Amino acid sequence: MTHTPAPSTERPLDAAAIAIVLLLCLTWGFNQVVVKLVLPDIPPMIQAALRSCGGLVVVLIVAWVRGVPLLARDGTWRPGLLAGVAFGVEFIFVYGGLTWTTASRAAVFLYTAPFFVAFGSHRFLGERLSRLQWSGLALSFVGVAVAIGVPQPNVGVKVLLGDLCMIVGGSLWAATTLIIKASRLRHAPAEKGLSYQLAISIPILALAALVGGETLPGVPPTSAVILLIYQAVWVIGATFLLWFGLIKSYSASKLSAFTFFTPLFGVAAGHFILDDPLTAAFGVAAILVTAGLYLVNRPAPNATDALLKPPKT
Repeated sequence: MTHTPAPSTERPLDAAAIAIVLLLCLTWGFNQVVVKLVLPDIPPMIQAALRSCGGLVVVLIVAWVRGVPLLARDGTWRPGLLAGVAFGVEFIFVYGGLTWTTASRAAVFLYTAPFFVAFGSHRFLGERLSRLQWSGLALSFVGVAVAIGVPQPNVGVKVLLGDLCMIVGGSLWAATTLIIKASRLRHAPAEKGLSYQLAISIPILALAALVGGETLPGVPPTSAVILLIYQAVWVIGATFLLWFGLIKSYSASKLSAFTFFTPLFGVAAGHFILDDPLTAAFGVAAILVTAGLYLVNRPAPNATDALLKPPKT
């Protein structure tokens, strides 16, 4: 007998959800600059492992303050383990891919994640996207490509391998989102879902650092330590809790579509902080992304997932 997924019952994206997602995208876009500023003092895998350690401490404190029973037996350990492995391995592919491909190509291929989320939501969660909404996703992706820089056709095998790593990273990012929505983690506190991922990613990233022969070149300067604390407390401890809280209540594919804004914010942060040049392409890309997101959130006939419309009561 063929299993028919149950129809999606998540609330439509309202103004508050959109504002929070945009704040998260701004944070994540800026975080790419932060990581680059810290890399000379703390290698990537060590940096990611330390970030997970600090983030886990923050999540545990938040859970303690809110009285969240993290050790309660609720049948979430299997999907939690799976989500944690996906979370940890994702960063291995992302950082590994960056050693072979360019940052511009990496950003374009990493943000294939919304496509994986859309396909997965359609297949496993019962969410439906119209042709117009699929066109919106494609239009937003074109905007990202224009903003970051259209990949050059003349590339070597290593560059293509790096591109593949970024696509795998994007698929693992999407997998984490889908695992949460399709399992008992959806009904678990966000602190518990994130603590699974952080706790399990720490040994994975530490092992990757060990295998890669990473070592600290010396005592990190105060600036690097402050930026690492920023990543752990705000980026991991706060924004990830907000994100996983959102995806438990709203459409996974439409929330994920907003992540197209992240590389745009990253380009802007690179311009103002690292003096990267800004061109007219950025303005064109912003228009393309905005238009694409409008199409993605435009409701299909008889649907209620409108961009700014409140749920019917």
